[in-house]
Amino acid sequence: MLVTWQYRIRNSLMETFDPRARWIFSLIFLVSISLFWDVRFLAVFFILAFAWYASARVSFKETRRAWVLIAFILFMMIFIGTIITGGGAAGILPEKTHPVVIWNWTVPLTGWPIVFRLTYERLWFALAQMLRVLAISAIFVIIPYSMDPRLYGFTFRGMGFHDRVAYSMDLAFRYVPTLARDFSVTLDAQRARGYEIERVEGGLIAQIGKIAPLIVPVTMNSIISGEDVTNAMDLRCFGIKPRTWLEKTDFHRRDVYLMIFTGVMLIASIVLSTVFHFGVFWMPAWLIPA
Repeated sequence: MLVTWQYRIRNSLMETFDPRARWIFSLIFLVSISLFWDVRFLAVFFILAFAWYASARVSFKETRRAWVLIAFILFMMIFIGTIITGGGAAGILPEKTHPVVIWNWTVPLTGWPIVFRLTYERLWFALAQMLRVLAISAIFVIIPYSMDPRLYGFTFRGMGFHDRVAYSMDLAFRYVPTLARDFSVTLDAQRARGYEIERVEGGLIAQIGKIAPLIVPVTMNSIISGEDVTNAMDLRCFGIKPRTWLEKTDFHRRDVYLMIFTGVMLIASIVLSTVFHFGVFWMPAWLIPA
């Protein structure tokens, strides 16, 4: 049986908007913020994103695991991908940069030289990257916790997607919590048989072999569950003709206002970035050493 995210009615401001309007706003927000690397513009999007996040009235405790994953991705992307290697800033930073520190190493025995050069521009770019990722995360991480799961399929169908695509998106949103539930059930079952995951030791290959009693049943159960859902849909001739949906929502005045704001945000972002060439990488002059 498929399960859903931990949604509950909170009577929040976000819940008063039509789910289709919320999704359109989220997608247009993603497009708009992707046009900028200027911290000043990103700060505006950052404030807007967390104001939208706060309107859902979802506590940090409920989304803590999601933010832990986002923090790990940020660490890998910014600290390793930008600060250490500088790969994420390629083609965005100016050619002339100002170093904060330069370290030279020589690999023992081989004599290979290694030079690490950290610049002010790279650190400022890391700040811009963090603002962008956190803003996008705040917009999308709140969706499964603040949207009624019964409206997933209808929402995507109402946005113009085919029935098959809409229902596939519905199932995709339910897959992650279902997988977590299956993993928890499998872990409890294996512990009842004497399996102790806390004692998984040894090298990488040994650890992979020892966690097979968890990975194999969860993977096989996911495949079997997917086949069951597919067979059930085929038996009901799903996708041959347009389907009807049990749930239904209507656009209200507040949704129209949100769509107008979304359209203005997109047009303004495109004009500012393509016509006036605003939004490129910018760094305050007082941070640049004389």
